[in-house]
Amino acid sequence: MNEFSEDKLIEQTAIKIFGELWGAENFINAYSDEGDALLGRDNQGEIVLTGRLKAALERFNPDAPEEAIAQAIEMLTRDRSTMSLVNANAELYTLIKDGVKVGVRDERGAIKTINIKVVDFNDSTKNDFLLVSQMWITGDLHKRRPDLIGFVNGLPLVLIELKASHKNLRNAYQENIRDYKDTIPQLFWHNAVIIISNGIESKVGTLTSAYEHFNEWKKVKDESEEGGVSLETILNGTCEPSRLLDIFENFTLFDGSRGELTKIVARYFQFLGVNRAFDRILHRDENGGRLGVFWHT
Repeated sequence: MNEFSEDKLIEQTAIKIFGELWGAENFINAYSDEGDALLGRDNQGEIVLTGRLKAALERFNPDAPEEAIAQAIEMLTRDRSTMSLVNANAELYTLIKDGVKVGVRDERGAIKTINIKVVDFNDSTKNDFLLVSQMWITGDLHKRRPDLIGFVNGLPLVLIELKASHKNLRNAYQENIRDYKDTIPQLFWHNAVIIISNGIESKVGTLTSAYEHFNEWKKVKDESEEGGVSLETILNGTCEPSRLLDIFENFTLFDGSRGELTKIVARYFQFLGVNRAFDRILHRDENGGRLGVFWHT
């Protein structure tokens, strides 16, 4: 098996797992012109699928006037190339999580502010999930083709870079992720998580994570599970729709305490532990008020 076909084998495995998580119909191979046309982009420099974004905003905000939807789309897709990657990401994170505030005129001509909802965090099934493979993206000087991008309501929230199983996982970070930041930085403006895998080892991090701070995701639903570092475990643990939105909304932190802004995402045991503790609080009457102990470092 040559290196190219081995890379494709890992990618096809990931696509199959996503088919179970997001639905096999929610996948587009964008390598060809025909596949790329299905994305509805005006040019290959665009990283937001505006048609899907517009449909989601209209669905979530049925009473919002057309101009309000248009303003929200403009704010979510505007050029942020003059900002640092992390500052652009933090700004968009707030808009996606809290909604986009726009000004519209009422019947008297006065401007009022309304909030346009971008993602339904309460019911993951109401959102539009789409996995895209081999999508060409054009930067100022270069053109790149990431392995897999996961879109939620047209926004590229998940980036997945894959290597052949005989390659060191660090190569996916050093040869691809770092290169993308320089050549197609717009891909990271909306990004929630970055996953790198060679099929045997798999790790997750953020756009500010050094390779050493990419972490394994060893369990999916409960700490009692036998731990594993497979591609299947990390995708089920982080990209299942409800878990992905939970990680985005409740387990992502922008920390500026040391001067430079850093984006942090919780590790699997923190994610599982906090959610289990919260569940115990919700059912405290059934447990006689006993909550247990949450120990982590």
